[in-house]
Amino acid sequence: MIYEPREDSFLLAKYVEKFARGKVLDIGTGSGIQAETALKHTKSILAVDIDKEAVNYVKKKKIKAKVSDLFSNIDDKFDLIIFNPPYLPDEKLEDIESKLTTSGGRYGYEILERFFSRVNKHLNKNGKILIVFSSLTNKEKIDNIINKNNFRFKLLEKQKIFFEVLYCYLVERK
Repeated sequence: MIYEPREDSFLLAKYVEKFARGKVLDIGTGSGIQAETALKHTKSILAVDIDKEAVNYVKKKKIKAKVSDLFSNIDDKFDLIIFNPPYLPDEKLEDIESKLTTSGGRYGYEILERFFSRVNKHLNKNGKILIVFSSLTNKEKIDNIINKNNFRFKLLEKQKIFFEVLYCYLVERK
C-alpha cells in the first residue's frame, strides 16, 4: 500500500526543498514525493521502502529505488537522509496493510527508535536528517531518543492539524 501524500508529506517536502544537496537517501519513500522534491536540487538520490509496490511505483518515475527495511539494504553514506516514518501508535482495529504506512509500533515511536540507533553509520561527516512526526507519537520520547543517540535537533516548523500537531525536525550530530 502506497502512502499518499498528506499534511506531513507536504510539510517535510518544504524543508527537503531547502536542504537537499549532495547524496540524498529517502527512507520510506511511499509515493516518492520527497525523492521527487530532492531531485530538483541533486541527481544523487536513492529512495527506499519496505513495500515493493511503493518501490516499483517510484522506479516508474525514473527514480533510483530499492526495497529496504530502514537500512537493511543500504551500504552507502549520505549528506541528507529524509524520513517520513510511520509514527502513529498501533490501532488494534487497523488492518495490517494500512499499519505499514501509519503505525510506528505500539507507542508510535519504535520505528524512529530503530532508525536513530542505526542512522549514524549511514551519515556523512556533516550530514543532516529531516524527519516529521506527530504529537500523538510523544514528542518528549522522540527528543530523548535523538539525544540518547548523540544527535541534536532543531524544530523547523510545527503545524496543528485536526487533533494533533506535526513536528518537522532538522537533526545533526552533536
